[in-house]
Amino acid sequence: MDLSYTEEEQAFRAEVRDWLKETLPRDLSEKVRLGKRLGKADVELWHSLLNERGWLAPNWPRAYGGCEWNAVQRHIYEEEACLAHAPRNLPFGLSMLAPVLMAFGSEEQRQTFLPRILNGEDWWCQGYSEPGAGSDLAAVKTRAVREGDEYVVNGQKTWTTLGQHANWIFCLVRTDPDAKKQEGISFLLIDMNTPGVTVRPIVLIDGEAEVNEVFFDNVRVPAENLVGEENKGWTYAKYLLTHERTNIAGVGFSTAALDTLKQVAEQVKSGGRPLAQDPLFAARMAQVEIDLMAMATTNLRVVSAAAKGQAPGAESSMLKVKGTVIRQELTSLLRRAVGPDAMPFQSDYLNGGDNVEAMGPEHAAAAAPNYFNMRKLSIFGGSNEVQRTIITKAILGL
Repeated sequence: MDLSYTEEEQAFRAEVRDWLKETLPRDLSEKVRLGKRLGKADVELWHSLLNERGWLAPNWPRAYGGCEWNAVQRHIYEEEACLAHAPRNLPFGLSMLAPVLMAFGSEEQRQTFLPRILNGEDWWCQGYSEPGAGSDLAAVKTRAVREGDEYVVNGQKTWTTLGQHANWIFCLVRTDPDAKKQEGISFLLIDMNTPGVTVRPIVLIDGEAEVNEVFFDNVRVPAENLVGEENKGWTYAKYLLTHERTNIAGVGFSTAALDTLKQVAEQVKSGGRPLAQDPLFAARMAQVEIDLMAMATTNLRVVSAAAKGQAPGAESSMLKVKGTVIRQELTSLLRRAVGPDAMPFQSDYLNGGDNVEAMGPEHAAAAAPNYFNMRKLSIFGGSNEVQRTIITKAILGL
């Protein structure tokens, strides 16, 4: 694989960089750079700016309003957007549900929901995990019973990221309780404004309600909202998760985080010299940079294969494991670099309060919240332990 960029690809990078410089609002970029919390309005603003430029859905076919960028273009955009401190694109509608609808949904579902994802009319969340079904996703108990032209849904989902903002949720539901675990699950689209849907925020250790519990009490869902065939939802769920795991790798985010870490390590003093010159700390930074370079190469290979119509297999699990380990190491090193100033959770500062200053280096306020928040990467999208089992079986044949 030739890793050098062509003249066309270098020109594309310059185009992306110039557009970001001209279009990305400075205050929004500063929020991202300093690790401050983004509100719904911030996310929707960036969503609309990308959609106006036609760059919101890089992996979608042009027929549905996407860019149809190749693997290298997507890699370049992600890298430049992260280095410019642009908000991340929410994956739930764009890169999780949309590929499932394109592959398995009806044409009516595609024509109905895909444009609404692009124009921001719908904010999607994911209804997979349950109190007794996380890593063992096939153990879902949320029940959907067919009654005429509707399904009646009862049950609970948990750890639903940003569900408090969503107006739609895609859910795994059990439609055949007598079948084997994987064979009795269906993939259902549910309007969050339907009577019987209740969202209860879960307040995390840093005071932010990023995740939620979602309850379904006799929620009536039109049968036309079933994606694909009844009891085939496990197949669609696995297809979605391969895309999610590749996205979790977060090469661009890690590249930007490494850049920030290097800056802080040059500013912070240790024994009268920059921390970057401390042999042990410098060695850890060098190791994570080497790991990131190797993962970026692997990511290009996987995304390139996906662009040719090949669904990612065990490679997506490899990226998920290595990508999360790298991102966690970067947050750990940044927290170590800022030292005691990383201890407090400065909620007022992180929420963008007026006249509130950060303590210590400018990245200190977000160092601890980011470190603890990134612990979840080992769990969601399929725990790293499960991914290692997948790799062992698929590649080593054990």
